[in-house]
Amino acid sequence: MGSGHITADYVPDGDDWLVTVTTGADRRTARAPGLIAARDQADQFIEQLAPSKAGRVVIHLLDGDGFAFTSAYLQARHGLSDETTRSAVAAATGHARGGR
Repeated sequence: MGSGHITADYVPDGDDWLVTVTTGADRRTARAPGLIAARDQADQFIEQLAPSKAGRVVIHLLDGDGFAFTSAYLQARHGLSDETTRSAVAAATGHARGGR
């Protein structure tokens, strides 16, 4: 995995999250019962696809948006409710797409 990068894209799906991890030609997808669980699943896929951390670059996105993922993940990681996390997702994606 000396070149390129790994992309982990998270998409809310009702109460669950879909995560797709992509590296070049490899792609793995899973469903998880929350953003933290989805991130854990992504980490497992990343270890399978690129076991060596040397030179590994991972980009985490929420429906294609890095800022939105970071905002939502920090909300979830700090123990805020799923509803608060969904609100952060909506605000971050709306802001990033010029919705504000």
